[in-house]
Amino acid sequence: MNPNYPIYIVSKGRWKFGLRLTSRALEEMNVPYHIVVEAQEYENYAAVIDPAKILTLPFSNLGLGSIPARNWIWEHSLATGARRHWILDDNIQHFERLNRNKKEIVHNGEIFVAAENFAGRFTNVALAGFNYRGFAPAHSAMPPYRLNTRVYSCILIKNDIPYRWEGRYNEDTHLCLQALEGGWCTVLFNAFLADKVTTGRSAGGNTELYVGDGRLKMAESLRQQHPTVPRLCGNSTVGSIAWTIANSRIINCSATQMFPKAVNTGCTRRVQPTMLYK
Repeated sequence: MNPNYPIYIVSKGRWKFGLRLTSRALEEMNVPYHIVVEAQEYENYAAVIDPAKILTLPFSNLGLGSIPARNWIWEHSLATGARRHWILDDNIQHFERLNRNKKEIVHNGEIFVAAENFAGRFTNVALAGFNYRGFAPAHSAMPPYRLNTRVYSCILIKNDIPYRWEGRYNEDTHLCLQALEGGWCTVLFNAFLADKVTTGRSAGGNTELYVGDGRLKMAESLRQQHPTVPRLCGNSTVGSIAWTIANSRIINCSATQMFPKAVNTGCTRRVQPTMLYK
C-alpha cells in the first residue's frame, strides 16, 4: 500500500550509490517519491534514478542550506492539491517497525499510511514523523508515539499551517517550535523508525554547515530564534521542544472523520495507543 500524500526527498551531491540512501530504500519498498535536486546536478541524478521521479529546483547554490528547497517543495505540494506532504532527508538507510522489543525492516509503504491515518484523526497535528532508530532502543519501554516534541528528517507536514522553513540552521527544530508555540501539536512515532546516517558523516547535503564551529553557530541561531527554549552547553544545545508547551493536546476530528471506513494497511500487528513496549 502506497502513501496517500506525496513524498519528497531533498538532495544535493548524493547521487552516487553509497550516498543516495533514502531513494534506494524507497525503491526497495516500491514506494513512489520525488527527489528534488539543483539543475547543475540533474544529469548525475538522472543517470541513476528514473527522470520521472526527479524535480529540478529553479535556483541553486544559495548558501542557505536546504531551506529554500524545502519551501519550494511545500509550494509544489500545495499546487498538486495535497493536504499534507512528506519531506525526507536523503541519508536514510531504511525504515523499521518497532514492536515488542523487536525492530524489523519494512518492505512496503504501510508505515507511511498508518502514520497518515493517525495524524488525520486530529484537527491540530501540524507535524508528524518517525523517530530515529538510534533514539528508540529496543530494550527500553517506550510508548508508540510522543506528543509535542521535535520531529526530524522524516516529516509529514500539514500544508495549511501558517508557517514555513526559515533561517539557515536548525530548520527542523525551528519549524516544530513555531508550530508548538502557535498551539499546534506534533507526533513523533516510536513504533515507526528511520535509520538515518548521523548528520555530518556523509559527503554532500548540508555537511558543510557542520564544519569548524558550525555546531556552535547552529546552537546560537536557535537561541536567538527561541530564547526561552535552549541553552548553550559547549558546542551543543541543551533543551527540549516538548518541555516548552506541555499543555497542548491533540483534538479529535468529528466522529465521521475520526473513524473513517477501515483501511487495511497490511500491518500484521496493531499498535494500541496505551501500549508500552516492555
